[in-house]
This record gives sequence, structure tokens and C-alpha cells, in this order.
Amino acid sequence: MAILEAKNLSKTYTVDHRRITVLDDISLAVSTGEFVVITGSSGGGKTTLLTLLSGLDHPSSGRVFIDRRDITGASEDDLAPLRNRMIGFVFQSFHLVPSMTARENIMFPAELLGRPDAGEKARRLLERVGLEDRADNLPSQLSGGEKQRVSLCRAMINDPKLLFADEPTGNLDSQNGRLVLAHLLGLQAEKGATLILVTHNPEIAAAADRVLTLKDGRLTG
Repeated sequence: MAILEAKNLSKTYTVDHRRITVLDDISLAVSTGEFVVITGSSGGGKTTLLTLLSGLDHPSSGRVFIDRRDITGASEDDLAPLRNRMIGFVFQSFHLVPSMTARENIMFPAELLGRPDAGEKARRLLERVGLEDRADNLPSQLSGGEKQRVSLCRAMINDPKLLFADEPTGNLDSQNGRLVLAHLLGLQAEKGATLILVTHNPEIAAAADRVLTLKDGRLTG
């Protein structure tokens, strides 16, 4: 069963009276538990597609369905709790709150849902990725690889059905990139989450169930 569907998605912008098409009539379906990589040239619209599929942005035309619910016209008030319950995000630039410790950053999405086990879940996740001794460190006291592992834990704390990752190893050296990828795939398999990941990295693409290529605003593969 498809947990995510996109039907005839397009995204256009107007710049200096010129209409620019970033995405053109894209349709896809992603099955529950699948690991899908989206690849393509830089600036080709991969991140834009990810923001549309996750409800962070609205398409110019077309529709997006998550767990058979049409989210296309949903308000931010409706989308915010849906994203917090069902969706996890891992970004290239981490997006950690600077004033919060590693543990507090991870706990935050669970606390928004009022989960009493937020602290214990954060502790287990930190242990799972080998950062139990860094729990009380601020992001400024962590390396890039450590920040991304914290970001991954934060994305997983509410046991999301859908996990979106935008170049999650893009800011890391090869050793840390492999470590983060191993944790990402391990947690995805362990939780049975569906993973949609944007990357230029052929090593990551080789691990996917399916690779889709974005070229000239169209999806192939």
C-alpha cells in the first residue's frame, strides 16, 4: 500500500515577469517501508520536490496524499500536528536549536505531543547512535557528524511513518557520512519507516530500493 502519493505535481515561480517551471507534472507512489532516493543535477528541483511531498510547501498544481489523506490544501494549523506525528526530517544543515542541549533538541518534538516518555526515548536514541556521553552538550560543542546524529534522533523520536532526508551527509566527511547513513538506515529498518532521501552520493543511491532521477523538472526511474 502506498503511504505517499503525488499526482501531477508542478511548481512554477515568476521572476521578472518570466515564468520558471521547477517541477513539471510529476506523479509517484511510495510504498510503506520503502527506501527511495531522489537524485539529479544540482539546482534541479530535488529539494523543492521534497518540500512539496512533505507538506512544507504547496504545489502550483497537482495533489499530495499522505496515508491516503489529501494534504494539498491543508492549512499550516492542520499540517503542523500531522507532520509532528507522522513525519521526520533530516536536513543537510542540521537545524538544531542552538540554546538547547542534544537531549533537549531530541525531546522537543515529543514534548510538543505531550509524551511523558520523551526523556527516556531521547536517552535510548542517544545511546543507539553512540552519543550518550554528549547528551548535555550544546550544538556548538558537537562535531558535524555528531550534530547530524542528534538531528536523526530528533527526526525519529515520534516513530514517524515517513522520513524525509535532504542531503543528510552533504556537510560531512566520508567517514562521518557513512556512519550517519548506517544509523539512518538502521533506525529506518528498525522502526519500519518509509525513507525518501535526496542525494548526489552514488554510494547512498546504491543502497536504495528505488532510485528516481529528476531532470529538467521531470522524474524518471
